[in-house]
Amino acid sequence: MAVLTDAPARPGAQAPVRHTGRPDRRRTLLLLNLVSIAAGIGLWWGLARAGLQFPTPAEVAAQAWTMAGDGTLLDDATASLGRVLAGFLLGSAAAVVVGFLMGWYTVARGLFEPWIQFFRTIPPLAMLPLVLVLLGIDETPKIFVIFLAAFLACVISTYQGVVSVERTLIAAAQVLGAKDGTIFARVVVPASTPFILVGMRVGLGSAWATLVAAELLAAQEGLGHRMQSAQLYYDLPTIFVGIISIGVLGLLMDRLLQLAGSRVTRWQEQR
Repeated sequence: MAVLTDAPARPGAQAPVRHTGRPDRRRTLLLLNLVSIAAGIGLWWGLARAGLQFPTPAEVAAQAWTMAGDGTLLDDATASLGRVLAGFLLGSAAAVVVGFLMGWYTVARGLFEPWIQFFRTIPPLAMLPLVLVLLGIDETPKIFVIFLAAFLACVISTYQGVVSVERTLIAAAQVLGAKDGTIFARVVVPASTPFILVGMRVGLGSAWATLVAAELLAAQEGLGHRMQSAQLYYDLPTIFVGIISIGVLGLLMDRLLQLAGSRVTRWQEQR
């Protein structure tokens, strides 16, 4: 067996391969995730068997199979996912633009900041009755409150990313003769990207939380609407199917966003 030493390599010799251990860490994390999921399901089953008014995992799985067979689960999940995607993408896009303007221009900060801070203290759901009166009961008010939740969660993070850019980087670019546009595109935007991604992940969670409440009012389909209907008949398995579906969809979207962020920010040192 070859032994790696710190002695300099001979000319023409191939450098030894050093393993960082990252694949091993990923496997360990995956194993821990599986153990955690199994433990959670076991705890759920134990609570159901102990007499709490919980349906067992088998009962929930059977109800999910039934809803999937008649198309109800797919229709509800598609409706909810479409609303979340529309509101989240629009809110994130607007938040990035406004956050960059606030962080780069003092005038924009002075104009936007009071209103953003004002609306941040008001839960988006508190706006829902007013939005329903003004915009009707179709898809527009639901998407708007999701947009508002995602926007308010992401705009502050984007703004913080812009103002947190190291001034030495900007000064170095100016010394090299870079104009404001070049500095913004080549220095500020890359340095702010990790903050934007964090804000988008927070905004995604806010979007899903807002969606459920939005679908409780004037919705004909959707996971939140299905859960409300099940509540009237004390249909706990259907309620659990809705909760798990929202959690799984939200988790998948968060992981996709995290994967995209890791590719965009490859330059950033990871620990």
